[in-house]
Amino acid sequence: MKAVVINEYGDNSVVNIIDIARSEPQAGEILIKVHAAGVNPVDWKIRRGAGQRMGMTLPIHLGGELSGTVAAVGAGIERFHAGDAVYGIVRTGAFADYVVATADQLAHKPANLDFIAAAAVPLGALTAWQAMFDLAGLAAGQRILITSGAGGVGSLAVQLARAAGAHVTAMASAPNEQLVRGLGADEFIDYTAQPFEDVARDMDVVFDTVGGETFQRAFTTLKPGGFLVTSVAFPADADHQRGVGVARVQCRPDAAQLASIRALVETDKLRPYVATVLPLAAVRQAFALSEGGRTRGKIVLDLSS
Repeated sequence: MKAVVINEYGDNSVVNIIDIARSEPQAGEILIKVHAAGVNPVDWKIRRGAGQRMGMTLPIHLGGELSGTVAAVGAGIERFHAGDAVYGIVRTGAFADYVVATADQLAHKPANLDFIAAAAVPLGALTAWQAMFDLAGLAAGQRILITSGAGGVGSLAVQLARAAGAHVTAMASAPNEQLVRGLGADEFIDYTAQPFEDVARDMDVVFDTVGGETFQRAFTTLKPGGFLVTSVAFPADADHQRGVGVARVQCRPDAAQLASIRALVETDKLRPYVATVLPLAAVRQAFALSEGGRTRGKIVLDLSS
């Protein structure tokens, strides 16, 4: 079977597609035939060296987000059966024809999404869910600022926050205004036209997926006792002394949350926006697009052929 592997850290030149033997599921494991895999910044960050910081050992099989069908199950698996359509996240190895997963990493695929669209949901939706609800405690009636409303994570965050009854302000560049408002944002800020902190005020929650200067400036938009959660920055000790809460979300597999997300998709309260679909052979191109930081929505690799 084909798999995307790196034997050393570096730029796209270290990314290889190789033939490897297919693994078989052991007790408590599920073998997935991958139909599509989402491309995320963490994938090329691992390639650049983050894999070492994450405790991974070379060679590393890349890819963490997938949709596909159950090919076989190991002993003790009762919730899934061969032929079931599933989606979810794994630690590594999703950019391959087959990958082994565990039951806590998967849920049944939303029935109203094809495999390409389903692969654009799990990582972004889980990250947004765990950031906004688990860490920041976002509730109905509260005000939230989402710093990148058109990105793969931010576009899902806008919809999840709106479905929860929050008042959503989302940032993006002007060409993305129609997209972001269509996702359900109550207010839109063109961050290229004016400092966003001059517009956004008295926020209960900020969800930051940009980092850097945006992360630091976002503190000024919070009301006293508000909460800033980020998926990209690393809060420092000084950030905890501002009279607000601050945390970094580390996305984790959660089958129950994936099932709740599926329910929102199937009731048309959440939909992914797929920007680009590429074959597995174009994985280097997919990484280059993602690293460019200007992609609307999600990049997905199609492994169905």
